[in-house]
Amino acid sequence: MSYKLAVFDMDGTILNTLQDITNAINYALRENGYPERSIDEVRFFVGNGLKKLVDRAVPDGTSDESKDKVFDTLIPYYRAHSADTTKPYDGIGDLLRKLRDAGVKCAVVSNKADAAVGDLVKDYFDGLFDMWLGERPDVAKKPAPDMTKKVLDGLGFSEDEAVYIGDSDVDIMTARNSGLDEILVDWGFRSREFLVQKGAKRIVSSTDEVFNIIME
Repeated sequence: MSYKLAVFDMDGTILNTLQDITNAINYALRENGYPERSIDEVRFFVGNGLKKLVDRAVPDGTSDESKDKVFDTLIPYYRAHSADTTKPYDGIGDLLRKLRDAGVKCAVVSNKADAAVGDLVKDYFDGLFDMWLGERPDVAKKPAPDMTKKVLDGLGFSEDEAVYIGDSDVDIMTARNSGLDEILVDWGFRSREFLVQKGAKRIVSSTDEVFNIIME
C-alpha cells in the first residue's frame, strides 16, 4: 500500500543528536558533582525523555531532589547547545523532499522537549514537516500513543494511512500502541541485532528503502 503520512522519530532516526545529548548530560552531572557517562552509555539512556535520561545517568540511590537539580542544570544547557554537533543522517533531507513531492505528509514526534523539537526542525528541516510534536505536559510521552494520535487527528489521517519510522525499542512499542505499521532504521542509536531481539518486523539500512516501502 502507499502511505499518505510518514511519522518520524527524531533522535537516532532523522538527526544524529547523540554527542550533543552526551555533552549536555555530562555537563549537568559534572556541575552537580556526579561522574560523567560515556557516549555508549548515553546511547542506551535516551528514548524516554530528558527526565528519564537523568534518572538513568545519575548514580543509583540519588535522591529525587538531587535528580531535579541535575535536570534543572541540563535543560538550559541543552537548549543552548542542542545543535553544536547535531546533523541529519545522510539522505534524510532528500527523503523528505521526495516524499513531499509525491504528496506524502511528514511529521515528527519526539520525547525531546517540544521547544527543542521545534528549534531543530526549523534549523535542519525548515518547510519539510507538516507537523511536529515534542514532550509537553498535556500529551503523554512515547511509547504511549498520544503523540501519534494527536498528529493523526491534526493532519486528518487514519491509522491505516500512516507509517511510523524510528530506531529503537521505544519506537517499536510506539508504533504498535498507536496501531501503525512500522519501519525501523539501523543507522541510529540501536543496532540491527538489538532491533531484531526486540521483535522489529521491518528493518532498513537506507533512506531509499524507507521511500520505497512508503510508496509501494
